Amino acid sequence: MARNRNLLPNNLPQLQNLIKRDPAAYRDEFHLQYQHYKALLQLFLLNPSQQSEKLEELVMFISQVIHCYPEEMATYPEELQGLLRKNSTVLDPGVRMTLCKGLILMRNKDILSPHILLPLFFELFRCSDKLLRSTLYGHIVSDIKRLNHRHKNNKVNTTLQNFMYTMLQDSNKMAAKMSLDVIMELYRKNIWNDAKTVNVISTACFSPISKIMVAAVSFFLHDDNTADDDASSDSESEFTTSRAMMVSKQTLKKGKKRERKVAKALSLLEKHKKKKRKCLVTSFSALHLINDPQDFAEKLFKKLDRSTERFEARLLIMNLISRLIGVHQLFLLNFYPFLQRYLQPHQQEVTKILTFLAQASHELVPPEVLEPAIKTVVNNFVTERNSEDAMAIGLNTVREVCVRTPLVMTHELLQDLAMYKTHRDRGVAMAARSLIQLFRTVNPDLLHKKDRGHPSQLEDKKTSMAYGELKAESCVPGSELLDLVSGDTAAGESDLVSGDIAAGEGDGLEDSNHDDDGEDIIHDDDEDLSIHDDDDLGSHDDSEEEDASEGEWEDDSHSIATMETSTTSIAMGYSRVRKSDRKRQRKAQRLREKKEAVTAIEGKVSSGRVGEEERKERAFNLVQSRFLTQEEFEEIRRKRLLAQLDPNAKGMKRGADEMTGGEDDTEDWGRGELVSEAQIENVYKRHHRSKEEKLASVQAGREGREKYGVKKGKLNPQSSTTNKEKLKTKAYTMIVHKKKSKSKRSFREKQQALKASLLKDQRRR
Repeated sequence: MARNRNLLPNNLPQLQNLIKRDPAAYRDEFHLQYQHYKALLQLFLLNPSQQSEKLEELVMFISQVIHCYPEEMATYPEELQGLLRKNSTVLDPGVRMTLCKGLILMRNKDILSPHILLPLFFELFRCSDKLLRSTLYGHIVSDIKRLNHRHKNNKVNTTLQNFMYTMLQDSNKMAAKMSLDVIMELYRKNIWNDAKTVNVISTACFSPISKIMVAAVSFFLHDDNTADDDASSDSESEFTTSRAMMVSKQTLKKGKKRERKVAKALSLLEKHKKKKRKCLVTSFSALHLINDPQDFAEKLFKKLDRSTERFEARLLIMNLISRLIGVHQLFLLNFYPFLQRYLQPHQQEVTKILTFLAQASHELVPPEVLEPAIKTVVNNFVTERNSEDAMAIGLNTVREVCVRTPLVMTHELLQDLAMYKTHRDRGVAMAARSLIQLFRTVNPDLLHKKDRGHPSQLEDKKTSMAYGELKAESCVPGSELLDLVSGDTAAGESDLVSGDIAAGEGDGLEDSNHDDDGEDIIHDDDEDLSIHDDDDLGSHDDSEEEDASEGEWEDDSHSIATMETSTTSIAMGYSRVRKSDRKRQRKAQRLREKKEAVTAIEGKVSSGRVGEEERKERAFNLVQSRFLTQEEFEEIRRKRLLAQLDPNAKGMKRGADEMTGGEDDTEDWGRGELVSEAQIENVYKRHHRSKEEKLASVQAGREGREKYGVKKGKLNPQSSTTNKEKLKTKAYTMIVHKKKSKSKRSFREKQQALKASLLKDQRRR
């Protein structure tokens, strides 16, 4: 009986390998498997909820080799998609996952277009299968990233964005939430980072589903650290890959083929790193891309006012509204009275609410709108009946609000708050002093005379601006403090160079060439003269030896002609030298005039006769003529710091050089987009430490410290120890008898010992 050795119908991996090598030779075997798949599919459709392992194997087999027979299998992808659309919720989880994996394989081979397959995957988010949803989520993100790898595929992006906008309104909570997660992940990866994506996400902030609303609001509140974390994780993975390659190169079997593979892989990795370094994209906050922030903030506040969500969700909405108001300088006057009801020391998360109040402040908010909120903070926090921490937090909040809206502070309120600078608690005193320091910079007139500090050059020019007033700078602030002498010297040198060029053009370029040639001619004539003299002597000697009578008159006539020629050339050279001297004299005269002008400017600067208007005019001309260098900006910063110092003040803890080495603290009182909670909780108080913290500080103090004990060691480290040192290492039982003998004895014991010793001496005698 002949044995059937054809195992291909039952060995699908082997058949798959053979078909990929030679599709035409195994066409019949493939058709046989395809007919088997159709029969199993008909049986499966009778009961879609049943499990069919054979059908799963055939689906994966056909999906692997479908590109070998494109004409016969043209309808196969549509069959799988139709099966998933009709029976997505009732299919067996294993069969449904296999069908999706088959479609993903065909999409990776570019057999299916993304605008056909991806909408189907979004619809499959409705299935209650967590593993399936995570698989589809990863494929959608990676597929869209691959589509936009080289350039933006706007056609596909527009189609998918419109479909996702409809999916966000889907009745199924899970499908809408997963669609939102996909959009946010694509934005964080800088794939869909346009305004349309941001505005689609902004619509999810008004969703009735709490999870979707919280996720959308949290997206706008993130700190832009996600992209940095992704970049750091990618760099770590690349480092691990390259290190693994080098280890494999050292440990595995050596060979030219393996070396070529490792070298190629390392070159590709280095190329990828260079491309990533070249294609750095600056990501702006999503708040800046909202089309109508005023309308968006008003709708959010309306939702917040009527919201019945948890307090944590309402805090997120408050934070988003405050950031919108601060970033875009919006007018939402009802928001401040809304926050005012939460400004109590016993309120939950009160420091966050105080942060929102500071974030929502800007210079365009009318002072009369913010004044009730400031008074509420002062009355509820900055009172003696509260704890020192609450008082310090209240003063810090007032300071942060006044940084952004200085006009909200009144003369009486500021003087009352300034009196806390002598409070017994250090945190309260430091908070009050920081408020005083702020108004020394912003508006010193509101402070009491003794709190204004020593006047400086910059503070004399400060005037408080009215509401809505804008100060337009005509030049770089502080450029008038630059060294005018150096600037004028540079200008004089440039004028001198331009004057030389003009003079050269007036005299003609030929004169300068003649001058140079004249000098050369002088040297050449001298050389020629010496050569002629030598030749004459030589010829004269020769003529004397040959024929003295005939050569005398010829040599004399030749020497006379040579002397006349040399005299003429020397005269021409001297005339050219005189011309060059005159030009040098003219240049020296112009240089002396410029130096005299610079000396006059130095005298004016040293005597203080350079007026403010003249300084501003010079600074304006300087900025308009050229760009300032980095050294000049550093000089401006240093001069502004020195202008704020009073040289006659006593008790300065830091010198001017040390001050200029640090940061400019006076320019830090600017309006930032965000306010951190640490700025409000900046309480200068040393709390009681736990036992673990104390032990940690003790251990940290012992690092690098010499050990206790006698510093004097043995002179010879090889010598043995003394008997006294050996006693310290012996067991106690070995020296207990010595310890007993050295113990204090009673009077009776001393008598007995004395008697025994006397008797002993008597016996010896």
